[in-house]
This record gives sequence, structure tokens and C-alpha cells, in this order.
Amino acid sequence: MESTQRTVMEALLVPSGMEDPTDRTDRFELIAAAGPAELADLANAVLETGPKLSIRQEPRPQLLLSQVREPVERRPFNLGEAVATPAEVTLDGARGFAMVPGKAERAALSGAIVDAAVAGDHPVADEATERLSAVGERDREQRRQEWARTRHTAVDFRTMEDQQ
Repeated sequence: MESTQRTVMEALLVPSGMEDPTDRTDRFELIAAAGPAELADLANAVLETGPKLSIRQEPRPQLLLSQVREPVERRPFNLGEAVATPAEVTLDGARGFAMVPGKAERAALSGAIVDAAVAGDHPVADEATERLSAVGERDREQRRQEWARTRHTAVDFRTMEDQQ
């Protein structure tokens, strides 16, 4: 039973998501997890080919409300606010969007360019998907290490109830 619980906890805390950079939802997560220098490097590789670029939404930090559903009565609960920077571009007719955490205008714009390059099958798209896949692998490994370091702090509430 204990190993089953650990496996379930590991699956919850070390998600296997963000696996396919050709899938737009996964790509959004990978771009948000990538470092600003990584995104700028990829965006520069795209821009060096001389594509037609149009900025549809300038990157500007915004305050976002984080809302969750509380588990008992299933009512919405405002968890808090977070700063994120969105940007949107059109690159040779393909639309690209990115939203990165924090005040990061350059990273957001770079991420939107990378998204448009992959969406539009730009010549740099293969390199971009490979590097975004590496970002996903790095993120999973960091989560595994964090879980290994903190797993002893997990609380089993059923055990606590049995002791009363």
C-alpha cells in the first residue's frame, strides 16, 4: 500500500506533462519554463532568416488573479495574484503567443516568436522543438529531485485519523 501511495504522490508532484512541443498547450508550458536567454537565442535564430514579423500585442507585465476551487464545497477561491508578461506576434502569417512569469518583456516576445515559428513550420522549428523538449526534460528532473528531497514531509491523513 505504501509504495502505491508513493507512486500516486510522485505522479501528482512530478507530472509527465510538457512532453510534446508540437502540441500548442505543451509548448506554452515549455516556453514559460524556458530561460530568457534560451528563448532569446531561439528567437534570434528565427529572426536571422528575415521573416515578416508583426507584433500584435506588445509585451507588458500584468497582474493576474489566481483562482482555484476549494475541494469541500467546490466554490471558487481567490488564491492570490501573480505577475506575468504576455506577448503575441505574427511571423510569416503564423500567429504566436507566449505568457511568461514575472516582468519579462524580452522573454515574452521571444517566446511568442518561437511559438509562431513552430506553429508556422519555420526552418528553425525543428531546432526549437528539440530545445523545448530539453527544457521539459530538465523541468521533470528538477521536479523529481525536489520530490526526492521533500517526500519525507508528505502527510498521510488516513494514518493520522487512525491514531485518534
